[in-house]
Amino acid sequence: MTQSRSIVSGSAAVQSRPSATPVRELNGCPWHDVKSKLREVGLRPTRQRMALGWILFAKGDRHVTAEMLYEEATHAKVPVSLATVYNTLHQFTEVGLLRQVAVDGSKAYFDTNNSEHHHFFVEDENDLLDIPSTDVVVGKAPTAPEGYEIARIDVVVRLRRKRG
Repeated sequence: MTQSRSIVSGSAAVQSRPSATPVRELNGCPWHDVKSKLREVGLRPTRQRMALGWILFAKGDRHVTAEMLYEEATHAKVPVSLATVYNTLHQFTEVGLLRQVAVDGSKAYFDTNNSEHHHFFVEDENDLLDIPSTDVVVGKAPTAPEGYEIARIDVVVRLRRKRG
């Protein structure tokens, strides 16, 4: 039996980001593709951005924390500080290359899939799983305060293993 995953939520976190990432010409070479992505959004392709971008985007859609990316960079012998990783992730998010997903007040994941979708958060494993946007039905969204508009509604459904 297939379980339906429709969720109705009256409250959700809303974060701002650019409305769309431009369509780019990718040629299958991760290094070239990262350089193209960075240039198209107005970021200079520095060695550190290129290296971190390659680590992030060469593996397809995924969710990482700054600490996870820092560990991967260290294993790949990329000389960057944790502060540089944080700064780069936030720069990539500001220009629409990544989506930031907040799961706890102190924990944020960065998602390389910036299409419209939502997430399951597996609490015991600290893991994020994508939920297609068609599987989530958001009820009535609140009216934005004067001078603001809703940029995005993020639904994070928290999961834990059944006991017993």
